Amino acid sequence: MAVTIDIACFEPADRQGVIELILPIQREEFGFAITPEDQPDLHAIPQFYQTGRGDFWVARKEGKVVGTVGLKDIGSSQAALRKMFVAAPFRGPQFAVASRLLARLLSEADNRGITDIFLGTTDRFVAAHRFYEKNGFVEIAAGALPAGFPRMALDTKFYATRLHAARPAGRTTHMAV
Repeated sequence: MAVTIDIACFEPADRQGVIELILPIQREEFGFAITPEDQPDLHAIPQFYQTGRGDFWVARKEGKVVGTVGLKDIGSSQAALRKMFVAAPFRGPQFAVASRLLARLLSEADNRGITDIFLGTTDRFVAAHRFYEKNGFVEIAAGALPAGFPRMALDTKFYATRLHAARPAGRTTHMAV
């Protein structure tokens, strides 16, 4: 029997599931001493992400949040990719949750007129670095980030990608900046 995983826009009912997904990955898997209070965006996802051209998506299996990704509008047709997390059992090509979340974010960002997407991550998320690079993101220096980029204290590596402004209808592509 095939496992169905839906990708949908965040709804307030997802809030606790988002926190229950993200915190254990940050704390138990990677050893960061971080709390929900250290991440006020988790308590105000609609106000923080779902404004302007931004949004927040969740991957759900049978109603349970198994993946997240946020697009924070930072102005000037630019956005920050934040909170990309996938539960360990759903990582990799079998379920393609990360790939599907990223594809949704890139497609929606392109449709909303976003031209550049930036992200910050920690040097500990080595698999994430490979994933972003495989998907067209290039590492950039912290000094190359736009002024409006919402940098997190744990961010030590930064990436960017530029979306194509002109593309064939129905096809989303991106290129490195």
